Amino acid sequence: MKGNHTYIIAEIGQNHNGDIELAKKLIDMAAMPIFDTFGDRRLPPVDAVKFCKRDLSEELTREEMNRPYTGQHSFGATYGEHRAKLEFDYKQYRELERYARSKGLDFIVTLCSPKTLKLLDYVKLDHIKVASRDLTNIPLLEAIAKTKIPVILSRGMSDGKELDTAIKTICKYHSKISILHCISEYPAQYENLNILSIKALEKKYGKKFTIGYSDHSIGIVPPVLAVAHGAKIIEKHITLNR
Repeated sequence: MKGNHTYIIAEIGQNHNGDIELAKKLIDMAAMPIFDTFGDRRLPPVDAVKFCKRDLSEELTREEMNRPYTGQHSFGATYGEHRAKLEFDYKQYRELERYARSKGLDFIVTLCSPKTLKLLDYVKLDHIKVASRDLTNIPLLEAIAKTKIPVILSRGMSDGKELDTAIKTICKYHSKISILHCISEYPAQYENLNILSIKALEKKYGKKFTIGYSDHSIGIVPPVLAVAHGAKIIEKHITLNR
């Protein structure tokens, strides 16, 4: 995130379907060399991969865990079984971190509850991501900030006051914060992206924090526009198969 370089995060999330070999294939894809055939030059590679760690005991009620879940894409008879199948354990995360670093990639994880900070006993994170849904989760922000690890915030549906409160909470411990404009719509429609918000974030926060864009739209045009409007970080979901 220095100079004119745009830091690119390939978000794997839980698109690995709970399969560690599939997760490694996604890391391989993120690490592929990029060559511009028109300009006859090698382009900077992706900088980081990002996963998502949840603790279902803090995420779901007993009723939701036991809810029947028998759809076409279910990995279990109940919603709890389905969600559990998508979670790697801490030792598997250590294996993935080592694999990502062997490919020259930074390792980032979205931590979704205080219990998931146990992951830090097993891996070293270059950044901790806070999902937009948790921007107002002050206990989680406090726990994450105390680690002093750089934080990436997605603002999603938050308003200015909520974003300011989140920043103030983290700044009690450090100021290594990046703020990503994003739209909480999947997939996000082009007419709703409001890319100009990046300039507004840069004007208000850019002197102290890094501003970027988390893209939930289909295609590559919005991230290109985001960089043109000043984004220094781009986060984009990746998958091998829809």
